[in-house]
Amino acid sequence: MVANKTIVDPFVRRAMASENGRKPYFELEHVFKSFGSDPVLDDVSFAVMPGETVCVLGRSGVGKSVSLRIFMGFLKPDAGRVITAGEDITDYSEEELERIHRKATMVFQNGALFDSLTVYENVAFPLRERGDLAEEQIELIVDGLLDLVKIKPLRDCLPSEISTGMKRAVAIARALAARPEAILYDEPTTMVDPLMARRLGSLMGRLKAQLSLTSMVVTHDMRLVSQIADHVVFLNRGKVIFFGTNEEMEHTSEPLVQQFLQLDRVDQRTALSVLEPRRSLVV
Repeated sequence: MVANKTIVDPFVRRAMASENGRKPYFELEHVFKSFGSDPVLDDVSFAVMPGETVCVLGRSGVGKSVSLRIFMGFLKPDAGRVITAGEDITDYSEEELERIHRKATMVFQNGALFDSLTVYENVAFPLRERGDLAEEQIELIVDGLLDLVKIKPLRDCLPSEISTGMKRAVAIARALAARPEAILYDEPTTMVDPLMARRLGSLMGRLKAQLSLTSMVVTHDMRLVSQIADHVVFLNRGKVIFFGTNEEMEHTSEPLVQQFLQLDRVDQRTALSVLEPRRSLVV
């Protein structure tokens, strides 16, 4: 049995990595963040190594999405240090953050697509903003990205004409147009059907393998976690109560994590009980 594993200090992991000449790509060092009188992150520390996929779990309102926005510099911590792309960005200006955003990008839950632009035009938008590519080059790149995420047949559709899951795939293609080193995903499988959730998980895993992307994923989807995560961070009441692999999470003695896993198993059994009668009817 794997022992319980809870991380409250990232420096053990950083020290182990530095022995191999590697530095964390993302890291929070004793970060605090409150909104008014409500503490959201309370002395949070964890690190993500280059090339890793780390999933962030926890109940709603425990600071998961806030941590992503802090890594992107959209929010500033009240205290502590923030490392993104291997750089301490805590006190970076907007101009300095623009440079970081060319290395690390974020896929928002709503996709943040332009409603009046087609799928093709949405993905082409950041390439045209660069101003150094001919239209023929842009077309080759965009078609390649749409092929990569397997949505090329939708290139001429408007966002209103495609499903939520497909919009997420478009948002991922657009993020890739900037050729980032890392992508942060905020609830990528929320409000999509199980089949599309599995397709998005396969896509994220494929991008990691083919492009060596570093990824952080805020999610409630345990099937996605088992599909793509190298490590899992579990937040509760603004604190890290677990950090480890999927296997270590399954065997942890942390009660709240076990409760979370048990509820997910119940949800899966409920879904199967609904599907089984339908299967028997088909037979």
